[in-house]
Amino acid sequence: MSFNLATILRESRQARPDKTLCHIGDLSFTYGQVDEMSGRVAASLRRLGLEPGDRVAVHLPNLPEFLFSYFAILKAGLIMVPLNPLLHASEIAYHLEDSGARVLITFASIAEQAVKAAGTVPTYVVTLPGDEDRPEGTLPYAELYVAADTGEIETTDADDTAVLLYTSGTTGRPKGAELTHFQLYMNCTVGGELFGFRDDDIGLAVLPLFHVFGLSSVLNVAVRFGGTVALVPRFEIGPVVDAIERHRCTIFSGVPTMYFAMLQADTSGRDLTSLRVGVSGGAAIPGEILRAFEEKFPGVVILEGYGLSETASTTTFNISAEQRKVGSIGKPIWGVQTMIVDEEERPLPPGPDQVGEIVVRGHNVMKGYWNRPEDTAQVFRGGWFHTGDLAYADEDGYLFVVDRKKDLIIRGGYNVYPREIEEILYTHPAISGAAVIGRPDVRLGEEVVACVTLHPGAVVTEQEVIAFCREHLAAYKYPREIRFLDALPVGPTGKILKKELRA
Repeated sequence: MSFNLATILRESRQARPDKTLCHIGDLSFTYGQVDEMSGRVAASLRRLGLEPGDRVAVHLPNLPEFLFSYFAILKAGLIMVPLNPLLHASEIAYHLEDSGARVLITFASIAEQAVKAAGTVPTYVVTLPGDEDRPEGTLPYAELYVAADTGEIETTDADDTAVLLYTSGTTGRPKGAELTHFQLYMNCTVGGELFGFRDDDIGLAVLPLFHVFGLSSVLNVAVRFGGTVALVPRFEIGPVVDAIERHRCTIFSGVPTMYFAMLQADTSGRDLTSLRVGVSGGAAIPGEILRAFEEKFPGVVILEGYGLSETASTTTFNISAEQRKVGSIGKPIWGVQTMIVDEEERPLPPGPDQVGEIVVRGHNVMKGYWNRPEDTAQVFRGGWFHTGDLAYADEDGYLFVVDRKKDLIIRGGYNVYPREIEEILYTHPAISGAAVIGRPDVRLGEEVVACVTLHPGAVVTEQEVIAFCREHLAAYKYPREIRFLDALPVGPTGKILKKELRA
């Protein structure tokens, strides 16, 4: 069956070409303009010699060029590789090498890091805004507008990979989850219906579009239903409140730390009455924050869901204020099945004392990990995708997450993987042992803590270790607290007992 996800843009453009697709500050772009601009970029990518199935990395914050690039890549039958703009050169290089990306599209202010990374692989580097800021050897993004829009959308199979989204567990380097055109279409279609998205809705797009939550549940949903998004490049209270008030945003999608920040902010004198729905995900939102937010902003109902990069975003959801259960991640969405299983893969009955792993199957589950057949086989056991998250179900079928089987830390909505930090710590000449854990944090959900032991006679301060990590890791990853121990607790096999460190 042939199907290209770019169809959601083309169909909405044909319905209302003059309808605004996105706002950013003083600028606005209609569906017709985004369709044409992305068509020009698609034609230019083809002229660079790219062929269907080639990968293009997009290393941008939430800007109109992200939209132009995303839909251009889809139209040309290429595969989008979204990258976090906060990544350092070595991290960028890994993603480029692993994906085999032939083109990297990046922002001028981070181009130096990107070019340093791209030098290790055969790739074009395209920078924006233009000539004045771009490093030597790169192409200005404006050159991608030169080609005429042919109107062509490449014929792709519904099961072809559309987006290669990098994620990771506690072992190994990040892995690329292959999300297909059909999976992303189904997730935004079903998700939008669950959110009650209307064509007159204006969604706040402050969640990063390089993340599956922002890409699938914010941008794709809005385009699929012919709505509008207000782009905010990074989460800061001032610009967020300004965007909501100015553009009359109706839907706020965010992680719990964003709701907490909005709750703490002084919004007196600001008209935020346009908000009607809050979609929360990325981590569990505390009940007290949910209730306080709805009290501060009357008329808003927060609906919590759950998903992963590997499930194209939404897997379970609370569908309404009347049917939600505070503290629950809701029920499986249409066409998706979940089950709670024990360590022997046996289904568990309902009840808070019946905690097991969440497993999933349905239209939203990825094809697999890019070029990682063994890792793919490991998570697809018995025909189900194993999430690594521990939960229980109640008698009504609502799921409640209680812990993570993996040691994943979620700091401010960003996934932080301990092993990656531990590997950096082990390269420090004074450090003999390292274990990274998360500790609860009211504002961020979790904070990153490194527990280390030192070589005999070595001397190093907490700030020196933190500074060392900052040189090698993105800003959201490096530990803010270092605990010096005489020894790390280990079990009989020598495995570090992180449970004791957390205690």
